[in-house]
Amino acid sequence: MAKLLLIGRLGKDPEVRYTKTNKEYVAYTIATSNNTPTAEGVQPTTTWHHVLSFSPGSNNYLRTLKRGSLVFAEANFELRQPDPNADPDSPEGQRQIFLRHESIRVLRQPPKDKEDDESE
Repeated sequence: MAKLLLIGRLGKDPEVRYTKTNKEYVAYTIATSNNTPTAEGVQPTTTWHHVLSFSPGSNNYLRTLKRGSLVFAEANFELRQPDPNADPDSPEGQRQIFLRHESIRVLRQPPKDKEDDESE
């Protein structure tokens, strides 16, 4: 088993989606920041991690999370090799990394928008 531990911000509100067999899952994206050394010094970079959750209990909680939340997430990591019969430009024809949700903890809520304050 391979695990990935992420600390970053949710790129958007988690989304409820359905598989081809109509099984519900939640997809969410975490942005992490790194500093990459370059010839000119250090360059900040952002990496986007797409995570899928198929757990009904977790999915109910994930629906309540908001874009911008600082989170700590644990995910199982799976590397899938390309399908030799698929078009090389399609997702199936390329090597894919799947992150399957295991747990998530909100470290900090997103900052409130001024519009939200005015509407209350």
